[in-house]
Amino acid sequence: MKRCDWAADVDPLYTQYHDEEWGIPVFDDQKLFEILILEGAQAGLSWYTILKKRENYRQAFDQFDAEKIACYSDRKRASLLKDAGIVRNRIKVNAAIINAQCYLDVLGEYQSFSTFIWKFVDGEPIKNHWASMQDVPITTDESDAMSKELKKRGFKFVGPTICYAFMQAVGIVDDHTTDCFCYSDPAGDRVCSAEA
Repeated sequence: MKRCDWAADVDPLYTQYHDEEWGIPVFDDQKLFEILILEGAQAGLSWYTILKKRENYRQAFDQFDAEKIACYSDRKRASLLKDAGIVRNRIKVNAAIINAQCYLDVLGEYQSFSTFIWKFVDGEPIKNHWASMQDVPITTDESDAMSKELKKRGFKFVGPTICYAFMQAVGIVDDHTTDCFCYSDPAGDRVCSAEA
């Protein structure tokens, strides 16, 4: 099957991620929080590196339970920095804890992180129709706005490029190329699905 170039003829883990997750709309708060943290951890690295470590991240960060992460002690931070199963970067570990606190603040205001994060596209996914990955932008007005708002609220590792990658990952934007078997046609009919 023809896939987006970045997922063609690579490790099965990458292929599965492309086929079953990337570009599929996510509305679950905890899942959105998880992907936001992982996208931040990916900064300067490959997404494949993070995918290989995702299960380790889930274990290390209490299944991305924001209430637990927000209260991590100095001892817990130190243990995370010794955990070879995650990216052992002090700034990124601290950012995850800060982001958990900011996430809880958003929940307090909006009652749903999903409601907050999807407002940048008025609750409807953007379905693009790119012929190749070279056509896909690295930022958009929407990712710029998301980045600005998240930074204003104290979130870390949420620049416009990271926000756009996040938007792609959680289906706020569907950037499957038109020759990919997961491409959604103009009517919005997705060819592949989570059962693919």
